[in-house]
Amino acid sequence: MQMSETSDDLATVAAATRPSRDERRWRWWGAAAGLATGLGDALILSALGVGFAVNGRSATLLVGAYFGLSFAALGFLLGSVAAARRRDQRAAAVIQAQMEAINAARTRLTQSEKLAALGQLAAAIAHEVRNPLAIIRSAAQGVAETLSEEAAEPRRACSFITAEIDRLNNVVSSLLAFARPLQLRRRAVTVTELFDRILLLARDDLAGKQVRVRRAELPALPAVQVDPDLISQVLLGLLANAAEALAGGGEVTLAARAANGSVDIDVTDSGPGIPAELRERIFEPFFTTRPRGIGLGLAVARQIVEAHTGRIEVGGHPGGGARFTVRLPAGAALAA
Repeated sequence: MQMSETSDDLATVAAATRPSRDERRWRWWGAAAGLATGLGDALILSALGVGFAVNGRSATLLVGAYFGLSFAALGFLLGSVAAARRRDQRAAAVIQAQMEAINAARTRLTQSEKLAALGQLAAAIAHEVRNPLAIIRSAAQGVAETLSEEAAEPRRACSFITAEIDRLNNVVSSLLAFARPLQLRRRAVTVTELFDRILLLARDDLAGKQVRVRRAELPALPAVQVDPDLISQVLLGLLANAAEALAGGGEVTLAARAANGSVDIDVTDSGPGIPAELRERIFEPFFTTRPRGIGLGLAVARQIVEAHTGRIEVGGHPGGGARFTVRLPAGAALAA
């Protein structure tokens, strides 16, 4: 495979450096223009009364032919130089594009190696840590059940232990989700079904945080061929992030639209928004602005969306707040 790709790259560069039909025409156009210029100059001189003679005989036609051929040769050379310059520029553009592709492939390879190491680490952590955490959590719950109502401080300590163990379990789960290869089970699903599902699952959490959800009226949209469980996980994570950004309550808007063979799903909140300088980094693994975050939620979301050959982007909107857009290929576009 690698040898085949190298041969293809060399063939592309060779094709870029090969003179095209237009470039060959440039040469002959230059020669024709030079010939016309030389003959025109000779005719103008003759019209002005300038004559050429050799041994008493008129040499105007000979001089005109000489001018014409000289200018034709000059025009041919200038056309060749212009064609060569265009060919060099085209070859440089092809080489630059291939270098960028190589660098991108190298970055993906490095990322894959990191993910493989992370997967092994996460599996080891899950094996060594989850069982002791489960035992500690069960013991803390058992102690809390034996305490009387008057023992507020010990009960609060047990509750704290349980909450921190749950957080550690979530960290381990996030590591595993990020490092584990995705297994997609695609099927046709409508955006309406996705919205119904995530709102049913997030209803209690959103209500507890006093977050209102507004569903924009959906136009007629094609179905998307996706794994509904994984895409629901992405949208639930975006809803959870929006709810956390709306600490004192606010509104989240769900909307969707068709665009160039894709379906764009927007999750927009009325919170403070995300600074422009951070928007390029929030999808990086382990990048977070939260004191207790680990920075894998959006990285996992991007991984899931890109596994569906889609894209996830973040931006602002005129009313303030953040807008996350999940772009998924429509069923017909995917089949094509």
